[in-house]
Amino acid sequence: MNPIAKTVSALLLCSTFAFAHAQQGIDQININGQLVMAARAGVVPRVGALLAQGAKVDSRDRNGDSPLNMASAKGRVELVDVLLKAGADANLPNIAGVTPLMAASFAGNAEIVRKLLAAGASIAPEDRVRKNAAVYAAGSGCVDCMAALLKAGTDVNAHLANDLTLLMWAAGYGHEGTVRLLLEQGADRGLKDARGKTAGEIALEGNYASVRRLLEP
Repeated sequence: MNPIAKTVSALLLCSTFAFAHAQQGIDQININGQLVMAARAGVVPRVGALLAQGAKVDSRDRNGDSPLNMASAKGRVELVDVLLKAGADANLPNIAGVTPLMAASFAGNAEIVRKLLAAGASIAPEDRVRKNAAVYAAGSGCVDCMAALLKAGTDVNAHLANDLTLLMWAAGYGHEGTVRLLLEQGADRGLKDARGKTAGEIALEGNYASVRRLLEP
């Protein structure tokens, strides 16, 4: 083979390898995208099949949501189980800083909250608006979520953004059950937020009379 033919042959071989490598990359992007779409739709068998084919369990959409974040937000327990078994990161936040634990707490799904905590989800992270999982549980009124988070080490009297406490968050939304739980666990009804208001005064502003009575000195 003359030198020119050898050079052409080598170039063609390199191009073939480069195309094959690029195609593998495209295929991987496609399968990861398919995983995200299947998780968003809650199609558990499809998610399992794609994971078995090599899809990355922590693939994310344009908002930074992973399949686990989506499943947690939608209360899809079976899907959460599949993803955690496949090694999904229980602490991976989306672009807004929302973790799967925050998503499950906001959705008021105590079963998923407990599963995530058992998988190593941290109670500490705050999202872009400085809310953590316990704040979302207090705001949603999920008593069992709050109980699980307190058991995991959440400080019942933690001073959060603007000096708000969990008791204030629960009172502000009129969640009597959550207020009762927090009081039983030692929440201080005398603490004041950055405006100088107590949980009782916040409940009064919201016209939550039964909560206000619980919070009377």
